[in-house]
Amino acid sequence: MGHWLQRLWPASLLGRLTLVMVAGLLVTQLAAGAIWASQLRAKSQVEVQSAAQYVAHSAAGAIRFFRSLPPAYRMLIIQQLREMGGTRFFVNFNHAYVPVEQIAPHPLAQSVIATVAATLKSDLPHSPGFRLAFAWPDRLVVAEHDVRLNDLPNSWVQHVLLLQPDPAPILVIQTEIEPGNWLYMAALMPNPYFLNTGDPFAWDRLMPQAASLAVVLLLCLLVVRSITRPLAALSETAAALGQGHDEDVKPLPETGSREFINTARAFGAMRERIGRYIEDRERLFISISHDLRTPITRLKLRSELLDDEALRNEFEEDLDELDMMVKGALQCVKDSDIHENPAEIRLDALLGRMVRSAQLAGQTVAYEPSGVTVRGKPLALKRALGNLIDNALFYGARAEIDVREEPGSVLINVRDHGPGVPEEALGSLSDPYVRLAHGREKNDGGMGLGLGIARGIVEAHGGRLELSNHPDGGLNALVRLPA
Repeated sequence: MGHWLQRLWPASLLGRLTLVMVAGLLVTQLAAGAIWASQLRAKSQVEVQSAAQYVAHSAAGAIRFFRSLPPAYRMLIIQQLREMGGTRFFVNFNHAYVPVEQIAPHPLAQSVIATVAATLKSDLPHSPGFRLAFAWPDRLVVAEHDVRLNDLPNSWVQHVLLLQPDPAPILVIQTEIEPGNWLYMAALMPNPYFLNTGDPFAWDRLMPQAASLAVVLLLCLLVVRSITRPLAALSETAAALGQGHDEDVKPLPETGSREFINTARAFGAMRERIGRYIEDRERLFISISHDLRTPITRLKLRSELLDDEALRNEFEEDLDELDMMVKGALQCVKDSDIHENPAEIRLDALLGRMVRSAQLAGQTVAYEPSGVTVRGKPLALKRALGNLIDNALFYGARAEIDVREEPGSVLINVRDHGPGVPEEALGSLSDPYVRLAHGREKNDGGMGLGLGIARGIVEAHGGRLELSNHPDGGLNALVRLPA
């Protein structure tokens, strides 16, 4: 259950705010609709019971009237009433009960029948019984021998029953006046369409609610979009700045809410401080390069004047090590801060040249073309991958390069066949000046900056460098770049 909820939960802020607002509105509408429907049903129930009692009292009066008439006069009175335009009921006499095809069961209709039956029983306690039903006009049988309502003259029913244009259900009451003589009465309820008033989900009721919900949702989406659009611009600008594309970054517009305007100003100030810091760092290292080389050279010259050969050799070793550290630090800064424009890079061409160069030098490198293209700084990426390949060949005798694509990522794996690295040392292997015992034995002159430079370049491209030991031996250097 939690896994499905996690998959349905959007990743973007726009999606989350939209989902929360839509769900909140829907839940509110459903709750309000349920309360309103409950109140509407209760109100309809009260109104229908009152109308049913009114119809029942009228029917009881009609039954008393016709029961008081001699049988020979009843049809004559009915004919006169029809010629006068009818009364509250359509009335007829039959020799037996006429079966009625009832409407589909409905709670309000059943409530009306129960109320009318109880009221008639109360008003006419000595009557033998009553047969009640609701029927549709086009299926209503009004007399023996299957005489239907549609077969009667229009003048008999046009003022009593509603047939056109929108038929309403008709209440039929039948009771036996005396043996073999049944009184048939049909009438509309005071509100002929009372069955519709109790339906809270009728189309004419749902349409205004649906329209209001759509308008509110549209306004909410517009508000959410106006809130998240500046955040999306901020995210894109921060990502471009983090990948070193400062020249492509446009200043954030200081528009929108007060909070975003303050954020845009703070981000612009931070960007300027970072730019000044990088410029100061470059000037600092250039100054260090210029200032340190002169005293180091003077110290080397003065060490030549020392008479003690052992002391002179120690001085020279210390000065050589200092000179190498300065050159290594400068090289690290230069390699990690290459100023070039991003472009589409065909990895087959880039890696193919490096593989051929290594093979011409007599080294073993395995690589299968992949047809994969990435976007980045060609020279910087070449230097990062070159460092990884050089390390693999230097410390592992031979290298295997594999390129593949995953959803959203391009993976470049460089594996060597060396002794591998202790697990506890993997986390610090790319730190500057960190060299393991195996590396010191193979290369006395190195400073341990190659992996650090590679990691810095890969991270500047929005990727990451992952180091791990291969199950069959050797070290895996996995470069994961954005697709």
